[in-house]
Amino acid sequence: MIKVAIFRNSDGLIAAFSLSGHANTAPHGQDIVCAAVSALTQTAVLGLEKHLQIPISLDIASGKLDVELDVPPNELTAAILETMLFGLLEIEKINPQNIRISEHRR
Repeated sequence: MIKVAIFRNSDGLIAAFSLSGHANTAPHGQDIVCAAVSALTQTAVLGLEKHLQIPISLDIASGKLDVELDVPPNELTAAILETMLFGLLEIEKINPQNIRISEHRR
């Protein structure tokens, strides 16, 4: 199962997110749930880094991704990260046995 943790600041904006695990719906390299989750989260990282040029702390490994903004979140980071979350929530609706999303306040 893929576990996604979303961390919001006191204003309710996403300041960090973390993923761990694998969906295990197909052999490695053929798992469309893992591919979808990876595409959404990695695109969000690229949007933050390349488009907005926001500094982030990033820890990436097989089955693991931890991302934290190094600056306070704002409307632009929220647009990227909330859109990522909308996509992840849709995947969770279709595959609740393979992905679990939790939200936390910091």
